[in-house]
Amino acid sequence: MSLTDKKLVQGFYTSNFYKDPEEVKMYLHPEAELYWNSSAGFNKMDFSDVLKMSSEMSKTFESLRAEISHLLYDKNEVTIRFTYHIKTVENPEEEIPMAHFIAIWEIKDGKMFKGYQISQAADETPENLSSFLSTNF
Repeated sequence: MSLTDKKLVQGFYTSNFYKDPEEVKMYLHPEAELYWNSSAGFNKMDFSDVLKMSSEMSKTFESLRAEISHLLYDKNEVTIRFTYHIKTVENPEEEIPMAHFIAIWEIKDGKMFKGYQISQAADETPENLSSFLSTNF
């Protein structure tokens, strides 16, 4: 069901997965794989790698907020476009854009199973940020 699948992916990226490993388990399939192309290079991650990454993120980020511009469903795949905004442990008073993401997730057994994600460092170009203001999903 598309609405449920869209809510699943949206829920993961807007959750506190970076502070609570149980949330990762709620959203990701135990055999999940994430193929991630970032400005730092390519990473292939499995379920345990995502858990480890979320644990490391909790040491750095005071808060992590996803600003979603697009959330699309086709067959058993959900595509999401968003920007993460963070507050760091060192500077919890200032929220800054961290990175822009696009991810495509195959859903299996009601969980995120196979993901293809691309990210790059965020900027505050008005055209880039304004694309988030009028999009409904």
